[in-house]
Amino acid sequence: MLDSWVSWLDIDETCPACDGTRLNPTALAVRFQNRSIAELAALPVEAAQKFFDKLKLRGRAAEIARDILPEIGSRLRFLKQVGLDYLSLDRSAPTLSGGEAQRIRLASQLGSNLRGVCYILDEPTIGLHHRDNQRLLDTLVALEEKGNTVIVVEHDEDTIRRAQHVIDLGPGAGKLGGEVIADGSVDDIMREPRSLTGHFLANPLAHPLHTRPPIERNAPTLDIVGASLHNLKNVRVRLPLGRLCVVTGVSGSGKSTLARDVLHDNLSRLVNERRKKKPSPLHGCREIHGWENIARVLEVDQTPIGKTPRSCPATYVGFWDSIRRLFADMPEARLRGYGPSRFSFNVAGGRCDTCDGQGVRTIEMSFLPDVTVLCDACGGNRFNAETLMARYKHKSIGEVLAMNVDEALEFFGAHPRIRHALQLLQQVGLGYLTLGQPSPTLSGGEAQRIKLVTELAKVRTDLPFPVGARRGATNNHSVYVLDEPTVGLHMADVEKLIRALHRLVDAGNTVIVIEHNLDVIAEADWIVDLGPEGGAGGGRVVATGSPQVVAARGNSHTAKALREFLRRQRRKPAIAAQAHQPVIQESDTVLN
Repeated sequence: MLDSWVSWLDIDETCPACDGTRLNPTALAVRFQNRSIAELAALPVEAAQKFFDKLKLRGRAAEIARDILPEIGSRLRFLKQVGLDYLSLDRSAPTLSGGEAQRIRLASQLGSNLRGVCYILDEPTIGLHHRDNQRLLDTLVALEEKGNTVIVVEHDEDTIRRAQHVIDLGPGAGKLGGEVIADGSVDDIMREPRSLTGHFLANPLAHPLHTRPPIERNAPTLDIVGASLHNLKNVRVRLPLGRLCVVTGVSGSGKSTLARDVLHDNLSRLVNERRKKKPSPLHGCREIHGWENIARVLEVDQTPIGKTPRSCPATYVGFWDSIRRLFADMPEARLRGYGPSRFSFNVAGGRCDTCDGQGVRTIEMSFLPDVTVLCDACGGNRFNAETLMARYKHKSIGEVLAMNVDEALEFFGAHPRIRHALQLLQQVGLGYLTLGQPSPTLSGGEAQRIKLVTELAKVRTDLPFPVGARRGATNNHSVYVLDEPTVGLHMADVEKLIRALHRLVDAGNTVIVIEHNLDVIAEADWIVDLGPEGGAGGGRVVATGSPQVVAARGNSHTAKALREFLRRQRRKPAIAAQAHQPVIQESDTVLN
C-alpha cells in the first residue's frame, strides 16, 4: 500500500544531466549536419521531412545514406498521410492519444506493401480535423487498392459515405441493439426505414438547432492577452461570456493548449485565489481580463468517474440516495427497521457479505490474470436476502440497480427528483446504461457525458435567461471547458449533446468546446479558429466570429470545410428517404 502511494506521489521532472534528451554527452557529441541525434529527434514530422528532402550528400556519405534516406523519407510521408505531421519524432508513447497511436500503427503498415491482409480499425478519425480526415480516408483507400480488406468501426459521416459496403447495427443501444438493421451501399442504408444512421445520412441536421440574439459589441468577454505556451504565437483571444464558444483548427494547431492549459488552468487559479491580495502569476499568457464575474470553472473531461466497481452512474449523478430513501419508506422496510443506509452497497449491514456489495468476486490465478466471476451468494444483486425482501412496485433494490436508464425513467415516473436526473441521462444518449454499471467499464465519452449530466442537474435550465440581462454579467456564472465531447458518438447522439450544451448556455453559463465536428461548429455562437497548420506552423488565430462569418470570409481549412458543410445544408439530399419519419424540422438556410 505504501509503495502505491509513493508511486502516486512521483513527479516527473526533466533530467538535469541530459536536459531531457535521454542520451549521455558521448552520444550527443556525434553530429550530423551540425545537429545531434537529439536535435533531429526533437523535430516535428513535417520539419524532419523537409530536412531530409533538402539533404544533399556526396562521396562516402552519399554511399552510406543511399538506402537509408529513401526509407526515412517514405516513413515520414506515411506519418504525414495519416495526419500526424505535427508530432515530434521523440514524442513519448504514453503521451499519445488512442487515435494517434492507432494512426502510427497504420503508418507502419503503409510501407509494408503487403497484400491479402485484413485491417480492422476502431474509430481512426478520432481527434482529426476535416482536412486530416480526408487524408486518412485516402490512405485507407490506398490500402484497399493494394488488394487488402479494410474494416472500420466508425460514426464519422464522411467515412460512412466513402465506404463500399456498410453494415448498420441497432436499432438502439444496449439491450435494444445487436441486430443487423441494414447492409449494402450508402443508398441502401438510407432507404431502410428502421436505420437511424440512414435517417441522419438522408436528413442531416438543419442548423441552427437553437437561435440566440446576436452578440453585442459591449457584451462581457473573457480576454486572454499574450498566450505563448507551447506553439502559441503570442496570440490574443476574446471569448464572449454566456455563449457557446468553439475552439477549432487542424490537429496540433494549439487548441488544447489554449483552452485547457492557458484558459482553464489560469482561470481556475484566479477564481480560487480571488481573496488573496497577491494571486499566483499567470502561466502561458500575460493577462486575462473579464474573469471577475466567474464563480466556477470546470473541465468536463473524459477521465473515469471512479476507479472501483463501487462507483456507478446512479451514485455519481446523485439520485441513488433518493432511491434508497424511497425503499426505506416501504412498509416491509419500516416494519424491519431499515433506514436508507440499509440499501447502500458500500456499507455493511444490507450489502452481500460475500462480495462486499460488488456483485462479483475476483479470483486470483497466481501466474495468470485474475478472473472476475458473478457472486454465487447474491447472484450479482449486491445485497443480502433480507434487504432484497423490501420491494417497491414488486421490484427489489437489486433489480432496480440492474435496470437501464430508459426502464428506470418509466419506473420512477412519479418521483420528480429521480425522474429529472434520469431524463438528463436519456437526453445525452445514455438511456442504455444500467444504473449500477461499474464506472471502470464506462468509456471516456460515456464518463464525460455523465459528468455533463451532473452539471445539468445543478442548474435551472427550465428557466429562460432573463430578458434584458447581460449574459456573463452575473456573479454565479460558470465556465465549462470540454475537449472533443463528440468522440465515439453517433450522429443522433451528437444532436442530443448539442441540445444539452445549449441548455447549459441558456442558464447563463459559458461553454467552451474544443471540437472538429462540423455539426457542433455550426451551432457555435462564437468560433476561434487556430492554425493555419499544426505544430510549428500553427499557434495563430486565423479566424473568429459566428459560423456564418467564418464560413463566408475565412480562408482557413476550417472555414473551407464549414463553407461546404453549410452549403450542403441548402441542398436537398439526393435520396428523399420517404420511409423515414422526420425527426428534425427543416429550417431556413443559415448561410446568408
